[in-house]
Amino acid sequence: MAAQTLQLRPLGNTGLNLSSVGFGASPLGKVFGDVSEQDAFAAVREAFRLGVNFFDTSPYYGGTLSEKVLGKALKALGVPRDQYIVSTKCGRYKEGFDFSAERVTKSIDESLERLQLDYVDMLQCHDIEFGSLDQIVNETLPALLKLKQAGKIRFIGITGLPLGIFTYVLDRVPPGTVDVILSYCHYSVNDSTLEDLLPYLKSKGVGVISASPLSMGLLTEAGGPEWHPASSELKAACRAAADHCKGKGKNISKLALQYSLANTDISSILVGMKSVREVEENIAAALELATAGMDEETLSEITDILKPVKNQTWPSGIQQS
Repeated sequence: MAAQTLQLRPLGNTGLNLSSVGFGASPLGKVFGDVSEQDAFAAVREAFRLGVNFFDTSPYYGGTLSEKVLGKALKALGVPRDQYIVSTKCGRYKEGFDFSAERVTKSIDESLERLQLDYVDMLQCHDIEFGSLDQIVNETLPALLKLKQAGKIRFIGITGLPLGIFTYVLDRVPPGTVDVILSYCHYSVNDSTLEDLLPYLKSKGVGVISASPLSMGLLTEAGGPEWHPASSELKAACRAAADHCKGKGKNISKLALQYSLANTDISSILVGMKSVREVEENIAAALELATAGMDEETLSEITDILKPVKNQTWPSGIQQS
């Protein structure tokens, strides 16, 4: 019997097929603690070996470090360029936000150099709620279309936290301008509001990537980081759900990832990874879901625990001045 591999799912109208688990490369920028280059390379290599073909980064992660490390790690694989799909972003930098045509045009050249690539498969406007959405529509996206014509990028995306930003932009641009959206923290056990938007996105021919199935750490045994913007009520409910799983000898993170993966209308679930162990755990969870299905009993129990805080979101991380 052939070894089981990760499911590939079509991404909107792009013709790309993404692995159901995507490699979120922000941890390679040491955003969540130190990572040696050796560990980073090993994680990327193991992910690729186990069937991950989609790698996502941004110049913002680790102040360009994530792009540099991912670029080196992908080069070290020594495989043809069409074997993997790379997404990076523009408009958000360590120095702040800048969605001007001039900046994003310069940005892609800088990113390609760091990634050691001739093109990226996707360039996404990063966290557009912090800019002017009208500027995104009238200036940024037209600049990205020129980069597409120049062959530096294949497809165009937009990312952010509030779901309303996606409909705002998509209702104001010609069909086919935006190929993909990347949403985070809105398709997890405690918040599934992205689901309501899926028919609309499908009608627009837009592919969907969902990130942070663990709600930025809330759905882990360790709990979210100190700075997590969720309410104390939401944090407490997630902690109770995690403790409940642990008491049954289960892991909430695995269950949360499987919950997100179960919706095949979402092309890929992006998970931040920085070690071979994390890669193996995430892929094992996906393969187990495909063969054995989900632990519906425990899922139902934690759904009950989270019911009072279901779909409770928070404002985007940085407040606009």
